Amino acid sequence: MKTSGGFSLIEVMVATLVLGLGGVTLLQLSSQGLRLLKVSDDQQQAALLADRLLRAPQPAAEGVQSGRDGAMTWERRVERREAPEALLPPSGPAPELRALTVTVRWGTGRSLEAASLRLMPHALDPGRDSGISRSPRAARSSDAGATPADGRRGATR
Repeated sequence: MKTSGGFSLIEVMVATLVLGLGGVTLLQLSSQGLRLLKVSDDQQQAALLADRLLRAPQPAAEGVQSGRDGAMTWERRVERREAPEALLPPSGPAPELRALTVTVRWGTGRSLEAASLRLMPHALDPGRDSGISRSPRAARSSDAGATPADGRRGATR
């Protein structure tokens, strides 16, 4: 009986099957990696947007602002809080403590929420210096120095 130096048909089929499965697995892994890279990029862009909105020079008066930045929508809530005694100066007007919360939404059901507290210097308001406080609605409607939705004051490009 003579043996040939080649491979049998079954050996070639098994080798092809193994190489095919390896190739498909590598393609799926690279596809998954690209998908995760996109998700990570979206998350990073949302975090940068939230940070920019939290760090706006002067947050608007109490209330809710919302807007759109590319494929992302955002909402910024500003609430006035009582400042703890440890943060109050011994004399002069007391600063205002504001709670800022920014929610950024994108894609299908994805969102990121960031929060911060900001101690704001007391506004030069004669009504407050005399101990008379205005209602939040009156303060919002008479606030001539309100910032635009993107938080910039008089910025030029």
